[in-house]
Amino acid sequence: MINETIYPLKGELEIPGDKSISHRAIMFGSLANGTTEVTHFLQGADCLSTISCFQKLGIKIENTTDKILIHGKGLHGLSAPTDILDCGNSGTTTRLISGILSGQTFTSTLTGDASIQKRPMKRIMDPLRQMGAGITSIHDNNCAPLTIKGSKLQSIHYYSPIASAQIKSAILLAGLYANGETRVTEPYISRNHSEIMLSHFGANIKTEGTTAILLPNPILEGQKIAVPGDISSAAYFIAAGLLVPGSEILLKNVGINPTRDGILRVAKEMGGNIELLNMNTDNGEPTSDILVKFSALQGITIGGEIIPTLIDEIPIIAIMAAFAKGTTIIKDAAELKVKESNRIQVMVDNLKAMGADIESTEDGMIIHGGNDLHGTIIDSHMDHRIAMSFAIASLLADGQMTILDKNCVDISFPTFYQDLNRLSGNTLHFS
Repeated sequence: MINETIYPLKGELEIPGDKSISHRAIMFGSLANGTTEVTHFLQGADCLSTISCFQKLGIKIENTTDKILIHGKGLHGLSAPTDILDCGNSGTTTRLISGILSGQTFTSTLTGDASIQKRPMKRIMDPLRQMGAGITSIHDNNCAPLTIKGSKLQSIHYYSPIASAQIKSAILLAGLYANGETRVTEPYISRNHSEIMLSHFGANIKTEGTTAILLPNPILEGQKIAVPGDISSAAYFIAAGLLVPGSEILLKNVGINPTRDGILRVAKEMGGNIELLNMNTDNGEPTSDILVKFSALQGITIGGEIIPTLIDEIPIIAIMAAFAKGTTIIKDAAELKVKESNRIQVMVDNLKAMGADIESTEDGMIIHGGNDLHGTIIDSHMDHRIAMSFAIASLLADGQMTILDKNCVDISFPTFYQDLNRLSGNTLHFS
């Protein structure tokens, strides 16, 4: 039975700053000359890990909550850390900083939490080693902790087997210290925040087709960075607005970079009523207000080149599909298996527990929508995107929902539950 007490979501919401852009602002500001000022920075655990790492590398970073001031020391200004660099739960921090550290004159060690120590690092270790980096897995399992001995780097043209911004960015950042032109070619274009922001700071970088091309040893200058709202965080409220009868939500100043906007294209193809307002471009990143209204969604097939543009949104898309009419097929998404959790299996297991008709495939899932879903105990596996997805599912499910380790949302969206309560006008309980 569908939840008889459904509270429509109404109102406006400013989405927290984009996680990917917040990470890069700290990194590139640290490598620039002079001060970089960052506003609307995401004060989530992952981005705070990046700040901590660069502080240990000798960069003065002031975090006043309202803004971040990074007192950069230039491309060659980092100092040998006196302690292990702890990346926490952040794959972006771990992989991107590995590229930077590969070109230094000192040795450093990276680690992270239990999840990071299981996530695959061979995908960056191989190309960085091709460039001459001395990078080793301490436990010899191609995972963190990693020891990186800074070296003189050679430029390469790397053909990435998957479209991954983290792989691409790690190589490009190492390329800043290489002896010639560095190229990275992907099967599809992954998110391009590194290319946009490096250019903004003064790097000589361009894109030809699916190839990013970087010249070494730029003089980077400090900038003012206004971080847009994170579309990956907005996705939960886009889904809620579409799914919950009577809802109408205006999401303010959200980044709609075309390498990240797959959730908007999928939602519209499913029949979603979504309107983009007040579109503009800051720091090369397009933004918009997003008006979302309740809609009757239909199942679709999702795969191919759109997948890199919505890889982090697939858990919430699976929730949308479970409540839509008809069948949704998600394919070409094997990358989900090596995120903070195996998101394919975790979504399938938890949705089945709610009563959904869903099955996993090698590279995705098949969801036959329209079943009545009920509350249950959800194992988030300490994965913020799983926890937020099932919080949205609970809005339409019958009965109580318990989300284990629900506060893992602090990684990317510390105010998620408060914002959900405010828009619903109700106090929601998940445990």
